[in-house]
Amino acid sequence: MNWEATLTLFLTVGIIFIIGLYASKRQMGSTNYMQDYYLGGRSLGGFVLAMTMTATYGSASSFIGGPGVAYNEGLGWVLLAVIQVVTGYFTLMILGKKFAIITKKYQSVTIIDYLKKRYDSHGVVILSSLSIIIFLFSAMAAQWIGGARLIESLTGLSYTTALFIFVGTVLIYVTLGGFRAVVTTDTVQGIIMFIGTLVLLIAVIIAGGGVENIIQDLKQENPNLISPYGAERTLTPTYVSSFWILVGVGVIALPQIAIRAMSYKSSASLHRALIIGTIVVGFIMLNMHLIGVFARPILPGIEIGDKVMPEIALHVLPTWLAGVVLAAPLAAIMSSVDSLLLLVSSTIVKDLYINYVNPDIEYKRMRRISTGVTAVLGIVVFLLAVQPPDLIIWLNLFAIGGLEAAFLWPIVLGLYWRKGNKYGALASMFTGITSYVIFEQWWQQPFGMHSVVSSLFLSLIAYVLFSLMTKDRQRPYIEI
Repeated sequence: MNWEATLTLFLTVGIIFIIGLYASKRQMGSTNYMQDYYLGGRSLGGFVLAMTMTATYGSASSFIGGPGVAYNEGLGWVLLAVIQVVTGYFTLMILGKKFAIITKKYQSVTIIDYLKKRYDSHGVVILSSLSIIIFLFSAMAAQWIGGARLIESLTGLSYTTALFIFVGTVLIYVTLGGFRAVVTTDTVQGIIMFIGTLVLLIAVIIAGGGVENIIQDLKQENPNLISPYGAERTLTPTYVSSFWILVGVGVIALPQIAIRAMSYKSSASLHRALIIGTIVVGFIMLNMHLIGVFARPILPGIEIGDKVMPEIALHVLPTWLAGVVLAAPLAAIMSSVDSLLLLVSSTIVKDLYINYVNPDIEYKRMRRISTGVTAVLGIVVFLLAVQPPDLIIWLNLFAIGGLEAAFLWPIVLGLYWRKGNKYGALASMFTGITSYVIFEQWWQQPFGMHSVVSSLFLSLIAYVLFSLMTKDRQRPYIEI
């Protein structure tokens, strides 16, 4: 075991945990536990909002799986990845003030609260809840695997032992802290990611003899590694453009991202978050994926792509500094895990149990159930992550596409189109989910595009068509 790097890694993460748990004390005496535990009391400032969106979106897929694919595909994957720069901008710009105002009027704590009030449909609530639970299990499993891979590479422990350590620390933290602790640590984690990726990129460039020398090495190995088409020329313009829908525009529909747009405290906070979030996401995504490509001539022959990041950090940095820098992707993974756990927990407790089983639940019992459900979810995902794939990015992208197919049009058109109703929402969700699963199973790139594009097109048609066909039975649109 590399004790020096291991010690600095966990010391850094421990400090982050202490900061988050200290911040969570503010919610302990709250009179509205659900608002604080799951939404942070709608009190986020612009900088905190930008950093929590960045840290939540910058998951194991971005920091572990993404560089692994870039290592295999070359600069073409960097081009594909940096389109994520618009993620935070589109989310806050499209949902914006209107979403925050409406969800506050609806007294929504979760994204399903908003859908329930907007469409007045038990079917929408149940189908939404099942979609979140099913697809986010895949996303959480990807985060679990990414965290374990990092700890495994750094410490030399077995994968299962590393997975157990990662899951245990995250569960203790998130069950005690809640949303306020998560967004506070997200801010610290975002700063670490920003600085850490820059330090590591500089170290990799120096180790490779400069950018020009690295490019020549890549060209000598395979000229396609420095082309926009990937090592095997599979990154066609059509596919790259469609990928922009998946990881750029469509991210609006991700419940773990959309809920952030419910939690800021003022218009000024929103405007600051638009600018800060766009800059930080673009900077981090570019750095991380360039590191993956530039690592190839320095450490050739890495078979498991998810190990590229920890191995290159240990190779080009002093061991103590590698531990600190690797706290950046580990912090990002923990941030995503925290957010996903809280989201699934709130879906089960708030949207299903309280709505349909025990609406008059007492405060203390609600707290026990919320923390208990969160812990059980973590254990279940641990079991799913015991047998990992070589690259977690595909597992995470499957989950992202499924959530977008389910939620994009019910959220966005429900916000802006008066004629949208519950029949359109149900048809859109059912069509989107079903078509996405079918495409992923039997036709992964219809017309050369990522399957989510075709699913979103079909779900849009279903939303509009069924809403217009049933317009005489629609629920009146609530003005703001």
